[in-house]
Formats: sequence, C-alpha cells, structure tokens
Amino acid sequence: MPRDKTESHIKVNAAIRAEFLEKGYEKASVRSIGERAGMTSAGLYRHYRDKEDMFASIADPLIEQVTAWLNDHISSRSELIGKENGSLLDETVIDLIKEVVLPQKEDFYILLCCAQGTRYENFIHDMVESQQPALSSAIKQMKAAGCPAAEISDAELHFILSAFVTAVFEPIIHKYPDDMIEHYLDTINAFFMPGWKSIMGI
Repeated sequence: MPRDKTESHIKVNAAIRAEFLEKGYEKASVRSIGERAGMTSAGLYRHYRDKEDMFASIADPLIEQVTAWLNDHISSRSELIGKENGSLLDETVIDLIKEVVLPQKEDFYILLCCAQGTRYENFIHDMVESQQPALSSAIKQMKAAGCPAAEISDAELHFILSAFVTAVFEPIIHKYPDDMIEHYLDTINAFFMPGWKSIMGI
C-alpha cells in the first residue's frame, strides 16, 4: 500500500518545527530532523531540498501574511488622510500582532529567535525598512492636508519606528501567555500612541 504523503509531510513539518525551536537554525541538523520524523535524510529530501528550504517553509508564509496585512493597512489608512484623520491610528502594528502573530506565536518565535544564519535573521529591521517609506509619505501627506505634522528626519523616523516595532514583538520573544501579551500590547499602545499622534499632527 502506498504511504500517505500528507501524513508523512505533517510529521516532517512537526519535526522541523521542534528541531528549530530547540536548537535554532545554525545548530539544527537534517539528520536530527529525520530522526524526529522517523525517516532518513534521503526521505526528508523528498519533502524539502535542504535545511534552508525547511526553514523557509516556516518563515515565508508568515512574512507573506505580515506583508499582506501591512499593505492592506497602508491602503485603507491612506484613504483617510485629509478626511478622517482621527481614525488614522485606530489600527496599528499592534493589531497585526493580535490578528496575525498571536494565532501563530510559536512559528513567529522561530522566525524571531531561531533564524540566525538565514536570510530571515534581521526580520524586524527588514520590516522597518520596508514600512518606513510609506510612513514618511503619510506624514508628508498629513502636512500637505493642513495637519500640524512634525518635521522629522529619515534617521529620527527610523529609530522611532524601530523602537515601536521591536516593542510589539517583545512579548512574543519572551514567550508570554496570551493574556499577558494582550496586556503588554495595551501598555505599549498607551505609551507610543501619543507620540505617533504628535508626529502625524492628529
């Protein structure tokens, strides 16, 4: 009887997650992943090309979801500039954490804390770099719309945005339970929102 590849793939993925979670990418080994999955390295290669491909199978879907959420956020928020400025910050990266990250917090922990040695190891920095142009543009649009938006350099905006994005991922990095994460996110929101409103001129 042919083997159930779906069941086999599920076992492989579970072994991959367990290995990276315990050892991180650099110390993880294909042989150890095979042992966890109950198959040889050759058997694993029928599922994934190599260790990098295995890590990508976890990281890429997460990054795609984050990117899709942020793009949708940017699109919906940009439509409010000059119209409903008070609602511009009703939805922030904190909502991204609650909606996208929390339901998959173990996988995001792997992405955030176990990616040393991969192209994903600077995920937070890369996220900030990708989002800063849109935020800078929004501030300029706010100013053009007559709002008292702040004069802020690219360098200043970068380290403020970096601090904010780093902060919202900290509860995931520290593996807090969901109720504590929600509480800490509320604290972060209360701390950062007055500053963002001042910068945006809201």
